[in-house]
Amino acid sequence: MRYALGVEYDGSDFHGWQRLTAREDDAETGALGADGAPLRPGTVPNLQATLERALATVADHPVSTVCAGRTDAGVHAECQVVHFDTDARRDPRGWVLGTTSRLPPAMRVRWCAPVPDDFDARFSARARRYRYRLLNHQVRPALGRQWLAWEKRPLDADAMHRAARQLLGERDFTSFRTVHCQAAHARRELQRLDVRREGDTVVFEVQANAFLHHQVRNMVGSLLEVGAGERPEAWIADVLEARDRTLAGPTGPAQGLVFVGPLYPREWPLPEEVLFDA
Repeated sequence: MRYALGVEYDGSDFHGWQRLTAREDDAETGALGADGAPLRPGTVPNLQATLERALATVADHPVSTVCAGRTDAGVHAECQVVHFDTDARRDPRGWVLGTTSRLPPAMRVRWCAPVPDDFDARFSARARRYRYRLLNHQVRPALGRQWLAWEKRPLDADAMHRAARQLLGERDFTSFRTVHCQAAHARRELQRLDVRREGDTVVFEVQANAFLHHQVRNMVGSLLEVGAGERPEAWIADVLEARDRTLAGPTGPAQGLVFVGPLYPREWPLPEEVLFDA
């Protein structure tokens, strides 16, 4: 039997989504805990292994999961979607409550749905959505700091929104992916990139068919150069066409980024929050 789960998490104290090797688990990560102190080597869990351990306890056998989109260290998720296979007989409510009871407070299972065996959390998704929020103020945030990046330079959100229009469509995003990105190619379809101001907070809403490693954070970092008046709006198009990461802006901090969730065609029996009309 195959099940899909919607999983919510605060990624502050996790070494990203992907299950690590033993050597990587013991490596120095540079991650910071919720109190701002560096986490010691060997103390940084990853989200996939944490979820799989909880599921295995409920299933009474080892469980392997596949996710819709791997998130980096410090990145959060409103509704990460995963699938797993099991012969264990549990109703969806049992999977939700049983698994969540065995997860740390920073994670919970939002819902569980039985799905056909050909459903794949990664390959069945047609789009992924992210939200990036930063406090635009002279003083760094205190409350909610794990959810907010910070930029003290005054920002023109309208200029960033106009500049972002130049990135929409199917493009080669080589200039906005990390050198460690393992994707076979850099072509992605950017379907949405809206920038708006809400008081002292600037919000970026991003949607694409798929994303490259650090793509959202790198696009945000470049748009901040425009918003701060350091670069003209047309510079974004020049960076895109150059296909050279060294010409783009810095990578935005991880803590401002939330994976809102993937989107699937309505043929799949999933909750409304992850469905769209194809």
